[in-house]
Amino acid sequence: MKFLAITLIVHRPDPVTGVQKSTHDRFREVLDNAVLAEELGFDGFGVGERHERPFISSAPTVVLSHVAALTRRIRLFTAVTTLSLLDPVRAYEDYATLDHLADGRLDLITGKGNGAAQRELFQVTPEDQWDRNAESYEVFRKLWRQDRVTADTRFRPPLKDAEVWPRPYQRPVRVWHGSATSKESVDLAARYGDPLFSANVTNPVEPYAELIRHYRERWEHYGHDPARIAIGAGSAGLYVARTSQQALAVYRPIFESNLAFQKRTGLPVVFGTLEDFVERSSALIGSPQQVIDKVHRYHQQLGHTVQHVQADASGLTDSQHKDSLELFQSAVAPVLRKDIPDPPFPWAPVLPESQE
Repeated sequence: MKFLAITLIVHRPDPVTGVQKSTHDRFREVLDNAVLAEELGFDGFGVGERHERPFISSAPTVVLSHVAALTRRIRLFTAVTTLSLLDPVRAYEDYATLDHLADGRLDLITGKGNGAAQRELFQVTPEDQWDRNAESYEVFRKLWRQDRVTADTRFRPPLKDAEVWPRPYQRPVRVWHGSATSKESVDLAARYGDPLFSANVTNPVEPYAELIRHYRERWEHYGHDPARIAIGAGSAGLYVARTSQQALAVYRPIFESNLAFQKRTGLPVVFGTLEDFVERSSALIGSPQQVIDKVHRYHQQLGHTVQHVQADASGLTDSQHKDSLELFQSAVAPVLRKDIPDPPFPWAPVLPESQE
């Protein structure tokens, strides 16, 4: 099993102290967390893309380029690249450039994105966002594979024998499809034989497991080898402590603050108590053995071979956050790496000589 540390670069007051860092300091924190993730042995570091409050992750290529300069080994992920909002030609130019600067360490997780404010900002409607996402991905995919591209597009000017530079380093870049609630993204991933990354954050495991079952069915429908399936899954929170009692005591004020925020802003409350959140959500909170057991339970439902955890402190103190990540890597990850297989492809740049 592989492990990613991911941030959406949320920028709001600390749920426990109420202190909000400056935008500048928040970006520095992201960079520090990326370096820490590499030092601790994480396999990937991901940055989301959102174009609305309270996120400041509108330019993931810029952030990941800086992370690439500060690191040497860790793979860099987008989480997710919102192709339904973007011109696929411009997105290709940005990510192809980033991949060269990162020496082929880039993986993409793409998706339509969430949020009404960012749809309005880019003049995308709920009715056309899925068609935009599919079209943008298909053009993006061609650009990465073909030196000249012709595409009869609806949502951007058509391309005719177009050349786009720079030509890629990885041929092609690996693209995962982010999936939260819709079969459209699952079907798109299966159609092209691409890996799937389940959000697996907001709800209990059942709806995500149902989508993954659909993905497996569609994968076989399109004639792909079931042994080549790769699935990643998210988590709703992370705090690993020596004992379950310590984990609950430290995390309780964080949960209660987040619960109050959900109620205050009208967000749906899925888990009403910390105990319910720890038991039924994907959050990894508890002793090392409890976290190991939970990942195994989710693996039985999802069959995932990549697990993401939060890169941010998200209410923990800096020392609690670092101690938790260190304990995860020293006591949790080695067991799961041994028990659960890796994805069925090398964790390395996709270069022409390595393609099938």
